[in-house]
Amino acid sequence: VQLQASGGGLVQAGGSLRLSCAASGRTLSNYNMAWFRQAPGKERQFVAAISWSGETTHYADSVKGRFTISRDNAKNTAHLQMNNLKPEDTAVYYCAAGGSYAGSYHVTEPGYWGQGTLVTVSS
Repeated sequence: VQLQASGGGLVQAGGSLRLSCAASGRTLSNYNMAWFRQAPGKERQFVAAISWSGETTHYADSVKGRFTISRDNAKNTAHLQMNNLKPEDTAVYYCAAGGSYAGSYHVTEPGYWGQGTLVTVSS
């Protein structure tokens, strides 16, 4: 699976962005999908995940209520709607396919990663 993330940019605090992840090579419908992020000087962290069917979602506590993950298996895409952005959301965001998730955490690592897209939130 090849994943291509897009939609990052510069936004003021309180603003919104929508990230997209497009897949090629294989259908995404067989995989859980997720978003991770890595801020400068920090470890990569889990942000959100959605089951292969779209019925179950998981969110990190830091984004719960502000971010929404979705998917469109017919279009082989996944999205992350980010609202009420904060400066601490600034990071490179990565989409990923596979892995397992529970609560607010990822349990196993995804098998496929896209390149990152940079999100910068100014105060």
